[in-house]
Amino acid sequence: MAGAALATVTVGVILEDIPVSAVGGGALALLILLAVLGGKRRPAGEGPPAGRLALARIEDLRATGGESADVPVRFRLTVAPEPGDARPAYRVKITQHINLADLPAYRPRGIAVVEYRPDKPWDVRIVTRPTPEWARRAEEAEIDSAPDSTLVSNPDVDEGSWCLLVLLAFLAGAVLVVLLFRGPLFTAEPDEDTPAKPPSSSSSSSSSSSRTFSTSTTVSGPGTSLLAFGRMRATATDLETRVETAYVTEVTIEEHRMAVRGDSTRPPTGTFHLQSLPYELLPGLVREARTTLGVRDPESWRIDITPGTGAGEGPRVRVTVSGEEGTAHLDADATARITDRRAVDGKGAVDGKG
Repeated sequence: MAGAALATVTVGVILEDIPVSAVGGGALALLILLAVLGGKRRPAGEGPPAGRLALARIEDLRATGGESADVPVRFRLTVAPEPGDARPAYRVKITQHINLADLPAYRPRGIAVVEYRPDKPWDVRIVTRPTPEWARRAEEAEIDSAPDSTLVSNPDVDEGSWCLLVLLAFLAGAVLVVLLFRGPLFTAEPDEDTPAKPPSSSSSSSSSSSRTFSTSTTVSGPGTSLLAFGRMRATATDLETRVETAYVTEVTIEEHRMAVRGDSTRPPTGTFHLQSLPYELLPGLVREARTTLGVRDPESWRIDITPGTGAGEGPRVRVTVSGEEGTAHLDADATARITDRRAVDGKGAVDGKG
């Protein structure tokens, strides 16, 4: 319970949830109050339980430390109950504080007067001030050592085990609370100031020395043609963000789709910068191709942009149109100046018209 209460307070602080913190704090305060009241109800200074007197042989003893007049001594005893108790002699280990002045009176193989409880034979204490009768009996008695197999101990959980159980219960309560709030704790909320990244339809392969990539995006709906002013450049910027580079080897543009490809192994002359293309002039090239290349009712068009072949030459632009008459295309340079035409009749011409 204490672990759950403390974990609830911690979770409430992390999540900035005042009700959760209040519940955890209240439960923790209640547990502390109950522990204090329970401690006050325990009788203070309660003496050892009443028992029966017997003689015991000191098998071994060892002082375990202490700087006061009474030092803790660990005894290993053979307790010999009185014949009327109908119990054979048995071994027991106890620790008892003995005054330094009395310590020489206890020695291995010596006899001491002890008090024990028949119902709890491990609960034994040495009587440091026995009556004259029991003192005389201790001086005259001889007790044989009981075998080690007769050693008795408290069958209840010892103090160390209690500590372990309390720790496990504490951790279990804390884990339970964290599991209950795992959603808010471990689900990161996007920053409102950070725009959501558009879904990527790219496919890429990479290694430590090279990387090829390709990605595309499709626009749909009325008025979403890439021929609309500004639409091509905005789409190119989006694709640049996806591939995390502006240098590509190929760009393909259709009515509602734009795709880019790239290869990091290509030299600079084998690529071109996405933002260097004259997107605002490309719709004019499409209109030119649809009206001047002999395709009376074009069904589709496509723009293919690739790097130039010569040194210092910019990207090459090819606009292809298709219809019932066939396929035709025109070529242009990086400034959208037409450099070649191929009509459906197969005739070509160099044109400086832009």
